[in-house]
This record gives sequence, structure tokens and C-alpha cells, in this order.
Amino acid sequence: MKNWLKSGSPWVWLTAASVTVSLLALIGILLLLAGQGMRYFWPSPVYQFELEQPAAGPVTVIGELYQQQTISRRQLLESGVTPPGDAQRYTRYLIKVGNRESEGQDFRTLLASDVRRQTAPRDLLVLERNSSGTAYGYLAGLLEDGQPLTGRDLAQALQQRLPQIAALSRQAHDIQFRAMARINEQFAALSLREKRLLRDDRLDARAQASIKAERLELQRQYRLLAEKLSGLNRDRQRDALLLRDMHGQLHTIALSQVRDAWYPNAMSVGQKVTHWGDQVRKFLMDSPREANTEGGVFPAIVGTVLMVILMSMVVMPFGVIAAVYLHEYAGNNLLTRLIRIAVVNLAGVPSIVYGVFGLGFFVYLIGGTLDQLFYPESLPNPTFGTPGVLWAALTLALLTLPVVIVATEEGLSRIPATLRQGSLALGASRAETLWHIVLPMAAPAMMTGLILAVARAAGETAPLMLVGVVKSVPVLPVDDIFPYLHLERKFMHLGFQIYDMAFQSPSVEAARPLVFATAFLLVVIVIGLNLAAMGIRHSLRERYRAWSQ
Repeated sequence: MKNWLKSGSPWVWLTAASVTVSLLALIGILLLLAGQGMRYFWPSPVYQFELEQPAAGPVTVIGELYQQQTISRRQLLESGVTPPGDAQRYTRYLIKVGNRESEGQDFRTLLASDVRRQTAPRDLLVLERNSSGTAYGYLAGLLEDGQPLTGRDLAQALQQRLPQIAALSRQAHDIQFRAMARINEQFAALSLREKRLLRDDRLDARAQASIKAERLELQRQYRLLAEKLSGLNRDRQRDALLLRDMHGQLHTIALSQVRDAWYPNAMSVGQKVTHWGDQVRKFLMDSPREANTEGGVFPAIVGTVLMVILMSMVVMPFGVIAAVYLHEYAGNNLLTRLIRIAVVNLAGVPSIVYGVFGLGFFVYLIGGTLDQLFYPESLPNPTFGTPGVLWAALTLALLTLPVVIVATEEGLSRIPATLRQGSLALGASRAETLWHIVLPMAAPAMMTGLILAVARAAGETAPLMLVGVVKSVPVLPVDDIFPYLHLERKFMHLGFQIYDMAFQSPSVEAARPLVFATAFLLVVIVIGLNLAAMGIRHSLRERYRAWSQ
């Protein structure tokens, strides 16, 4: 035993056990997030519960069985519910009833002892809507221009109409948020040009006539687009459906408000898998709705990836330059030691402090100065003197700078001094040695610093709340309007969206599956970015391995 302890084998096994536990914990987290999140997209069966309540008589409840738990009689009494009978344990159902406009809430609790009958009719319809959440009920009819549609299979006619309405909605969205937005941008640019000419005392009669002609042409184009949009909206609002709810009441729902419709109890396994894939695609490609409790996360994906890329483009050059100076040029004096101590201390500063600094320095000082120098016509409306994706990227670059400096300096210290001496002996200058020998061999360490920086930056939320991230944005920072990349715009972020859904949502239960799905997506994006950086690091390490031997 004593020889075994001296051999170092216990430390090898301890290290292996620690790595195994870490991997199992990571896999467990991924499985938990994926399992809780992906079930949101599966078409769960919808049940019709027939209740027998002494006070209210026969009652019908329609909805998804969201959760089932066993609770004690004491818990029911403490919550204000008098359970029937003398049993000490009861089964309680949490039912997602939808129909928020009539029910007032998305969920309802039932006691299993009150359920007289539970069925799953095949003709129960589920509607995914743009607003007011999910609707459950029976399809009672279709209306076209206010007239009932007869002589056709209603379910088949509904499935045929929905893609047509969706195509009209996409056209209306493109006109409103692309074509009209582009004209509004041109209007703003024209007004700024007019103010600039007036400030420079160059707004003569010829310039006024030119600006007036351009403004009239833009107004004409805008008017044509508005007429086309009005026609599309009329066509979208023409059709509607009649839905009979659990109380037997008929509700008229415009098809323009319906995003999807399905009969979950009549779907085969293949149809459910196809539906699940379509819902995942919508989650990845659509914008959020209903205070981020429904819809997709596409704007948050774009904002997260764009911010990380901008942050990487800023932090890598500055981090490498600082590390090269500290290791290759700076002497071992008091100033260098103070700089290293400052770098180590900066790595431990709370992230919210960086957010406050970014708001004061980047947004108010630098952004306000840029507005005064280059955009005085827009004042008092700020252009860069307001939180945006550029300032968020710079703030996170400052936050992750110590990580890149330390990792790069560690890589530089592992390069043998004989390589430097050999290069200098062959006649290369110090700068040539650094550029052609030292930096290529330290590239894997630089990529390690980038991996750590990306992992931290992608998950930060607190500083972003001060320097650019918002709950919802009308337009993305990247679009087809010149200059295509709008660094001054605010953006959405997956980390902030998780926080908003989990703590600021009006319906926490409804948003909980989306919280898990979004968290899983954020982890996948971070892993993907890290794997890409690790692949580059491995390639560089193999390329320069022979140099260090």
C-alpha cells in the first residue's frame, strides 16, 4: 500500500474520477435541459375531463395534462380547498386549459377524485395563436367574408387555408418591417441632410427643391406600400373559424391570428415527429411573442452570436498585444508587477461593475462624443450615445481581457528560449522572431484564451442589461438596409431572455418549458463556438508541434 501511494497511482485515479464526475454532471445537465425543453414541442394529448362537483354540478374541462402530483389533505386545507372524503393523500392534476381570453388563466388544478370521466376525443382541436395563448375546443365552422363555408370537410379546408394566410402574413410583414422601414430610413437621412445644409448655410433654393422632390417621391412610394399593406390585411382578415370551448360557447377567431392547428389525439407517431420538428424549426426561426412566453428565439440567437463575434474581434488583438508586451518586452520591475496584479484582480471584479463602467465610459462618454462630432443634426436624439450592440461587445471584451492575457502569457512562457536564440543567431530581428516563431507557436494558447472568453461572454447577463440588451427589438442589428450592420442598435440575448422568461413572465408555468429549451440552446451555441475554437487550436498545435521538439 505504501509503495502504491508513493507511485502516484492514487492521484491518477483521483483525477480520472474527477473528470468522470464532471462529464457525468455535464451530460446530466444537458439531458435535463433537453428533456424538459424539447417536450414543449411534442403534441401532447388533450383530454376532456367530466367533473361532478357538489356545488357547481356537472362541469367539463378541456386541456393538456401538464403535471400530476400527490399531496396531503393538510396541504389542500392550507391552500383553501376542502377535499372530499376522509383520505389523507390526494392526486392533483395541473391542466393547461388555454383560452386565456375567456378563462383568464392558462392553468387550472383538478383533484382526481372529482373527475367522473376522462376521455381523449379525436376531434379535439388545438390552435396556436399569435396572441392570447393556445386555444382548445371543437371546430364548429369556417367563415369566409362572414358567410359559413359549407359542403366541404372543415378540417381539410382549415389546413388548406392556414398556409395561404401565412403567405399573406409574410408579405405584410416584409412590407411593414422591410420596405416601409427602408423608406423611413431614407426619410430620416433626408431630414439629417437638410439640417446639415441649413447648419452650413448651403440650403439654397436649388437644394430645397431637390430635397422637396425626393421627399415627395418617398411619400408616393410609402403611400403605395400602405395601400398594398391595407389590401393584404383585408385579405388576411377575411376568413375566420368558429371554435366551441369547454363551456359550449362559440368563439370567432380570425385565421390571421392562427399560426398552426392540429388534432393531437388523432395524430400518428410519424405525424407527431413531423409536427415536433416543425415546432423546433419555428422556435429557432421565429420572433418571441406574448412577453417572451411563446414564439421563437431567432433575434436572441442573432444578437448573442453577433455580440460574441464582435467581442472576440476586439479582445483577441488587445489581449495578445498586452501579453506580448508583458512577457517579451517589459522588464521584471515594479510597474510590470503592478500591471500583472491589476490583471489578476480585474479577473475577479463582479461583472455588473463592468456594466456600470461600460454605461458611463463607452455609452455616455465615447458615444456622446461621437454624436457631438459626427451626428450633431440628430441631437438631442442620440445615435451612438445610447446602449447598443457595439458597447455591449466592448464591455464584454474588457471583462474577458484578463483571461486572454493570462492564457497567452502562459503559452509564451512555454516556448523554449533556444528557439528565440537560434532565430536571432541566424540573423532575424527580434520583431521577425516574434512574428514568425513565437506567435505561431503560442497560437494554441491564444485559442485557449479565446475559448474561455467566449464561454464567459456568451453566458453573461448582468452587464448587458446596462449596455444594450432589451426584452424585445423591432429590427435586428443585421438586415438588408445599408450599412447592413447597425452597431448602434439594441439587441436581444439568450441569457437575458432566459432571465426574463423565468422571473418576469406573467405566466411562469407557461414559460417554464421555453426556459429549459432556451437554456439548452444557449449551452449548445457555447459548445459549438468552443468546439470550433478547439478545432482551430488542435490544428495549430499539430502544425507547430515539431518546432517545440
